[in-house]
Amino acid sequence: MAVASTPFTGFSREAIQFLADLAANNERAWFQSRKPEYERLLKQPLEALCVALAERFAAAGLPLVSDPVRSPFRIYRDVRFSKDKSPYKTHVSADFPWVGGDTAEGRTATVHGAGGYFHFQPGEIFVGGGMWRPAPERLAAWRSMVDRDPGRVHAATDDPAFVARFGGVGGDRLKRVPAGYPSDHPDAELLKLKDVTFGCRLSDDDGLSPALPDTITAAFASALPVMRLLSELP
Repeated sequence: MAVASTPFTGFSREAIQFLADLAANNERAWFQSRKPEYERLLKQPLEALCVALAERFAAAGLPLVSDPVRSPFRIYRDVRFSKDKSPYKTHVSADFPWVGGDTAEGRTATVHGAGGYFHFQPGEIFVGGGMWRPAPERLAAWRSMVDRDPGRVHAATDDPAFVARFGGVGGDRLKRVPAGYPSDHPDAELLKLKDVTFGCRLSDDDGLSPALPDTITAAFASALPVMRLLSELP
């Protein structure tokens, strides 16, 4: 599959406008006639961004995978189980899994739910990461870690650089402390989490800047303690 070979020079105002227009005309006939425009304004720059991020992650020592083929999400929505049959997403995005060890087959393993994410949409440009909708066993492992090793958890989630950038971890929460833990547990709010995520908005200037790869890399460097913590969950 061919990917962008040109350096990342930033997304354009036209790219934002394309997504705004797509939101107002989310149908196959409209998109198909403008697919070359989508590829020029959004698909190719996103691929170039992923190439640039791979270089930045390696230079910064961040164990995250950025691949121009595998990292970007498809623009096409999965509408099989949705009442909303709009065929296209109105944003572009990419994920960057945490790199684990090598598998028995010799491939590099990645850890689901322990990496980073980038989202580009009119009025909503952000970076984030963590565990979103984790498997029950991983969520149970998180709660066990919070209960049994709170010092280790807080060393990551209360890290000054992480809090300054992301404000801490968050996500959907249960209304009550989950079964098996006292209602007055000192870390009740962490135990209630159904997701363990983090995120921060970027300005339009950040999203349109050629320096976006550096901005994203700096953000993920701030989240390194939390991503590492989550990567160690079974």
